[in-house]
Amino acid sequence: QVQLVESGGGLVQPGGSLRLSCAASRIAFSRVTMDWFRQAPGKQREAVATITSDGSTNVRDSVKDRFTISRDNAKNTVYLEMNNLSPEDTAVYYCSHYNNYGTRYWGRGTQVTVSS
Repeated sequence: QVQLVESGGGLVQPGGSLRLSCAASRIAFSRVTMDWFRQAPGKQREAVATITSDGSTNVRDSVKDRFTISRDNAKNTVYLEMNNLSPEDTAVYYCSHYNNYGTRYWGRGTQVTVSS
């Protein structure tokens, strides 16, 4: 069973930065695409960023000038660097992987709260 464990969330003031990490296990990490999603209170979960095995990235338009996704295959870890955070970025952030058999795996999420 694939395991995804997020970390790095917390309380940050508007304009601040956070780097989220997702450690993956039981997966051929270097060969797979990894995703970040988020879910704000009362809203649907939405895709934030994706990184493929060759390092190609796709970031949601609304955050692409502030968020960066990256990966370290040696550490089986995917990152989400978030800068100039605003209260609208408050959400639970989830790491995710969708395998070739149609199964999507999720981590438990990490809470990001942007507030003064």
